[in-house]
Amino acid sequence: MPEPAFPSVPSASPAPPAPPTPPVSLAALLSREDLGLRQIAGPPAADVRVHWAHTSEMSDPYPYLLGGELLLTAGVHVPEAAGSGTYFDDYVARIVEAGGAALGFGLAPVHDTVPRALVAACEAYGLPLVEVPERTTFSGVARAVWQLMARARLAELRRISEAQQGLAAAASRPDPVPSVLRRLAGRLEGRAVLYGPEGTEIAAAGREPGGEVRRALEELARFVTGHASSTATDTVAGTRLAAYALGTGQGFVLGVAAPHRESGDHTIASVAAVLLSLLTGEHQSGTGAARSSALVRLLLGARREEVAPLLAGGGGEAHRWHVVHARPDAGTPDPVSASALGAALGSPLVDTAEEVVRVLVPVAGSAGTTSTTASSPSSPPAPQPGWVLGVSAAVGPAEWPAADVQAARALARARAVRAPLVRHGDRPALADLVPAGEAEAHARALLAPVAAVPALTETLRAWLSLHGSWDRTAVALSVHRNTVRQRIARCAALLETDLDDPDVRMELWFALRDPRPSE
Repeated sequence: MPEPAFPSVPSASPAPPAPPTPPVSLAALLSREDLGLRQIAGPPAADVRVHWAHTSEMSDPYPYLLGGELLLTAGVHVPEAAGSGTYFDDYVARIVEAGGAALGFGLAPVHDTVPRALVAACEAYGLPLVEVPERTTFSGVARAVWQLMARARLAELRRISEAQQGLAAAASRPDPVPSVLRRLAGRLEGRAVLYGPEGTEIAAAGREPGGEVRRALEELARFVTGHASSTATDTVAGTRLAAYALGTGQGFVLGVAAPHRESGDHTIASVAAVLLSLLTGEHQSGTGAARSSALVRLLLGARREEVAPLLAGGGGEAHRWHVVHARPDAGTPDPVSASALGAALGSPLVDTAEEVVRVLVPVAGSAGTTSTTASSPSSPPAPQPGWVLGVSAAVGPAEWPAADVQAARALARARAVRAPLVRHGDRPALADLVPAGEAEAHARALLAPVAAVPALTETLRAWLSLHGSWDRTAVALSVHRNTVRQRIARCAALLETDLDDPDVRMELWFALRDPRPSE
């Protein structure tokens, strides 16, 4: 029988792309005792990935393969004189050219054993060869492959879901950008880098790669900023590289370097890119223009009541606001984490000064405001993971300065009592029954001996609010407890009174309450 002529395929032809399905390990298929498969040639099964199973008795299966298949054959196409010629070499070469993952040879009904020439050809070309026993049908093998693929797909979806939840949690931390990069690097077992508009490395996490890989990743990041494509991939020194242009239009890029690429890695990295886009982006919108207009008007002398509607979103009038003071549980806040906190509270009006972040939050449900938080529209600012918050009463624009003081004191109390959030109490009290003018005159007269030293007044107020606790007052004021003792003793001496007397404490507390803001 004449040997069939195989059309030549250039040796430099590119390998076909892998099918868009989660691959399964050939070793997992061989471990199925119900199939009884046995590998008799080729590289280790643990290194082989199968995307699907395909049965063919064609002497040239190349035109019918997409790549990644476990090709199953009973050898019906094999001529009688195949063992003495180059038939098997040509046959295996065509499977390898097509990107086949492995070859399964059935022992029935044509052949009792696998031809030795086929075993030799598979060894020569590095194609895994699997012996399929007589009792195992090809449909059974295909069904097993699909079952393993379904499990792999479920595991991939679970892995992606867990990664999404982890990345979202990282984005809500006080240091969101470094946290997202750390979580991403850990998930991909590689390196994650945020590049700035000039191509400089802003933040990074994970194991530092070699110089060649690092330079290649920097070049890939520059490539996506200079081209229309938003993503790019490469492989350098066995390391998989990927770059994602963040959707801010500001030139930020996420770079990823990993020693291997698992199914779902691209989706996980894309989720991280979206989160980083939100964390680094500047919202250029009508709302942003309204805020700029409000700032200009304030600088030119406009009253707060006039610009408040612009700050609330440009439509209608926001009547009431909360001032929030916040400090992270650890470290100092940075602009990115402060912006993320503002987004969580539903306001872009954020100011970072030293160790405190201040946020001006319009009360949800006020006229002209729209809630941008995930909480209920009627709920006040809620505790935020990783932050300690002090929240003022809901006030009008004319009372913002007084609310700022309220929020600062609420934050001091929250830190002192180790609470995640303390709100300023705005309930009606007995002091509200006294006319404002008379209350202020009485307070000035009572506190006159200590009023000249603001540190004494503030220490006395904090000490009384914390029920005379030296340690908590020291924490609230960020001073030593001995300093608190000295100041309180000084107050007692100047006021010529016994601060252990509850009646004296009550009267002083009424006097130290915030004065009612004048209209």
